[in-house]
Amino acid sequence: MKENAPAKKGLRETIAEMNAMIADKMSKIRFKIPVMSGKGGVGKSFITVNVAVGLASKGKRVAIFDADFHGPSVAKMLNLVDEIPAISSKGIIPVEGPMGVKVISLDMLLEEKDAPTIWRGPLKTNVIRQLLAEVEWGELDYLLIDLPPGTGDEPLSIAQLIPSLTGIIMVTIPSGVSEHVVKKAIVFAEKLKVPIIGIVENMSYFKCPNCGEVYYLLGKGAGERLTKKYGLRLLGKIPLDPYASLSCDEGTPIVLKENCDTSRIILEVVDKLINVVEQAGSDRRV
Repeated sequence: MKENAPAKKGLRETIAEMNAMIADKMSKIRFKIPVMSGKGGVGKSFITVNVAVGLASKGKRVAIFDADFHGPSVAKMLNLVDEIPAISSKGIIPVEGPMGVKVISLDMLLEEKDAPTIWRGPLKTNVIRQLLAEVEWGELDYLLIDLPPGTGDEPLSIAQLIPSLTGIIMVTIPSGVSEHVVKKAIVFAEKLKVPIIGIVENMSYFKCPNCGEVYYLLGKGAGERLTKKYGLRLLGKIPLDPYASLSCDEGTPIVLKENCDTSRIILEVVDKLINVVEQAGSDRRV
């Protein structure tokens, strides 16, 4: 047992050093905002990417940490899959995407792009810790963290490793099923005492481009019901737009598209986000 003692002490010291590195790097970032949803398939990465680029279009210094290890898609949505982060004496240098948004995603670090990530919880926590500590984020206004669905290892690790989180953007679609699952994510945030900045209802409705009639193809009202039940803000309702899927496939964020209702609405969400977090100030959470 004595022979094992130094190794255990070394591991504890390494973790403590990395946690100190994380604290130092996070101190240079004004607002740290995870984008979360208990439900998969609600367009969480789409919201992350477009809000980040929207923030950058307004002169903000922005980065995205894609913490969805099993289904990373941020790099694809920003046409950065083939980009490889550089390594310097300071650490890992993020790749720059549209509008100068800095990006780190596991997709960029894998030699085989089609290889699945088959990791258990402790390994995922260690990788999150290492990336947060070793990526040279620099001075930022906003770090958006794209989380996987659910309330498992990745969201818990982020909440524990970055105790200074500004607050969560919670994403839902208008269906009752999504509402049911997102409630669990809201309670998760409450239990961990992480504020929720507000809710974005994605794929809220479809507006016919010819006649202007609105159709609620995926249900109606989940965003309003959640905000009312938990006393939260509704940041916005993003329409179901055929071009949204195309923009993700092409790696061109829809928020950059001119004369587009979806782009306009996302920018309204961005303005609300800025007003909420910057009014609260960088020294306290929302």
